[in-house]
Amino acid sequence: MTPRFDLIGMAVVDLARTLDCYRRLGLDIPAGAEAEQHVEVTLDGGVRLAWDTVETVRTFDPGWAPPTGSPRVNLAFRCADPAEVDRRWAELTDAGFHGHRAPWDAFWGQRYAVLHDPEGNGVDLFAPLPAT
Repeated sequence: MTPRFDLIGMAVVDLARTLDCYRRLGLDIPAGAEAEQHVEVTLDGGVRLAWDTVETVRTFDPGWAPPTGSPRVNLAFRCADPAEVDRRWAELTDAGFHGHRAPWDAFWGQRYAVLHDPEGNGVDLFAPLPAT
C-alpha cells in the first residue's frame, strides 16, 4: 500500500482557546471537546485535523519542546468572497486572536489575510478577487 496523507496534528498549550479559534473559522468541533486531551475533526476530502495537549504529546515524546521562531506551516481557509475574508478577519481579531497581516488584495488575484492561532500557527484567509 502507498502511504496516504491523512492527518495534520498540532500540539497546543491552550486547547480551549485553540478550539475556539478554529470553530470561528467554521470547523465543526464537538461541544465539550475542550475537556479532552486529543481532539480531531475530519475535513472535507477526508483529511483529519487534530490537536493534542502538550501534556499528551509528552506522554510519548518526553523531550518534546515547542518550536521557536516564525511558523513554517500555515493552514489556509478559502472564503466565499473577499467580503468574507474581511468579516472573518474582523471577527477573529476582535475576539483577541493575533492578526499578522490585515486583509489585502494580493497580486496573485486573491483577497488575503494572515492570522496566528493561539499557538502561533499561521492561519490564512483567502478568496478569489472578482475578475476585472
